[in-house]
Amino acid sequence: MHIVDGALSNPVLIGGAALAVGGIAMGLKKLPLERIPAAGVLSASFFVASLIHVPIGPSSVHLILNGLAGLVLGWAAFPALFVGLLLQAVFFGFGGLTVLGVNAINIAGPAVLAGLIFGRLVARGSPMQGAVWGGIGGGFAIAVTTLAVAFSLALSGDEFIPAAKLVFVAHIPVIFIEALLSGAAIFLARRVKPELFAGSKGGWA
Repeated sequence: MHIVDGALSNPVLIGGAALAVGGIAMGLKKLPLERIPAAGVLSASFFVASLIHVPIGPSSVHLILNGLAGLVLGWAAFPALFVGLLLQAVFFGFGGLTVLGVNAINIAGPAVLAGLIFGRLVARGSPMQGAVWGGIGGGFAIAVTTLAVAFSLALSGDEFIPAAKLVFVAHIPVIFIEALLSGAAIFLARRVKPELFAGSKGGWA
């Protein structure tokens, strides 16, 4: 899902960087001290999950788990996922530094959106009900991320439209896999650590 350096136009890069700065600032504002360990674990989960990837044109196919991060952390998922993206770019060359802002918007933005829409639903009812909403939220985040990546490529020129379509189609199986993984993770977390889903303290508001 990482877009590589050189694939996007300068206006898209500048706009992505500006939006990413705002997202990080909001996320840090919504990150209380007691949530930092959870943010670290989810940042590491994203880092590891997306290490194994298959290149698809100017992007790649891999697991992300950004929906899970958003469901647990809300707005705080933004800085958590940004750190993972930064480390991947620096140590492994995934994506790149010039596209870091756009990649952060494409991956962390849908995570936050999933948290805002489904976060409180995940915290209500039984662990199984929470798992169902967690699965829906996890799949939703990947679907929106895929659309955001395709949109970013399409904005950079008509020559990227075929690649944008390929990116979307290639990620359809990932949407279902992420939904299953997110639902299972939410079910386990609701059973063993329900305080992770303590309403607005998760940064959803």
